[in-house]
Amino acid sequence: MIRFEDLVEKVGSYSSPADVELLRRAYVFSAFEHKGQVRHSGEPYLVHPLEVANILADMKLDVVAVAAGLLHDVVEDTLTTIERISEHFGPEVAHVVEGVTKLSTIPFSSSEEYQVENFRKMLLAMVDDIRVILVKLADRLHNMRTLHFLSEDRRVRIAGETLDIYAPIANRLGMSKVKSELEELSFKYLEPEAYESLRARVELKGRAAEALIEGLKGTILGKLREAQVPVVQIDSRIKRLYSIHLKLKRQKIDLDQVYDFIAMRVVTE
Repeated sequence: MIRFEDLVEKVGSYSSPADVELLRRAYVFSAFEHKGQVRHSGEPYLVHPLEVANILADMKLDVVAVAAGLLHDVVEDTLTTIERISEHFGPEVAHVVEGVTKLSTIPFSSSEEYQVENFRKMLLAMVDDIRVILVKLADRLHNMRTLHFLSEDRRVRIAGETLDIYAPIANRLGMSKVKSELEELSFKYLEPEAYESLRARVELKGRAAEALIEGLKGTILGKLREAQVPVVQIDSRIKRLYSIHLKLKRQKIDLDQVYDFIAMRVVTE
């Protein structure tokens, strides 16, 4: 669990002391309003807004977005009004919180491709401040990380909605890490047997690939030095489970035929 002091330190590394003070007031307000509420995990409800704010701070978003992350559920889940949020934290924070609250009330009922696309467009069209969508994505990401505490039917419904709506929106916004994690977690709950089977195989293949990756890094680095090319960094990654799953289904191939299982990125000056 993230501590508020850790959040302050993170935001303080790229923001001003005045901004951190707004954050502190938002935390105290959220703690007071959610007092006595608990999540399905049994943890105090405050854990959720803190984690959402932490995800937003990892994105290095401004203090308005991070404060809205701390406050995003108070209007929906307590007796607090938007007017009270505006009075305490200003119209900008209130506007973001109100936008997130409105998005949370829109029912999503169809998995038909055409209707799903219309729903995504409607969500994006409703938002006049991109921070509303970013807070909503952070909220959904933390909820997906803790989905195992819910009943199976709710897990399946939320995972399906996440895969259909929120992962593609993250993708459109260029948020590949968020998109990938949302897809991965959705896959885990929508197709648990396929997920576990593929995870075990990829883990085995991944361990075998580690030596190959290190060898390739050494070879590439040596050749670039010979050519006097200054290297900033060499990254490697193993393809995500959900991406592999889609490729196996789409191309009707086996894991050994996934030739982009490993990828490397060389960054030079």
